[in-house]
Amino acid sequence: MYQRIRDLREDKDLYQKDLASLLKCTQVCYSNYETGKRDVPTEVLIKLAAFYQTSTDYILGLTDVATAYPRSKR
Repeated sequence: MYQRIRDLREDKDLYQKDLASLLKCTQVCYSNYETGKRDVPTEVLIKLAAFYQTSTDYILGLTDVATAYPRSKR
């Protein structure tokens, strides 16, 4: 998972500080997510999936399909 969030960020040519700003945390905090020094909270995982238009399963490494799932109708 940690490598995947780094790869997603780098594919968009973004800096850690850009994601930290989006997530309202420090660059150090975000860096710790990418290095695995800190677990990624569920709400952060959801925000990252929405931002990258992918699924949480993709970020977590449960699938290699990067396409987001269709939103459910509630």
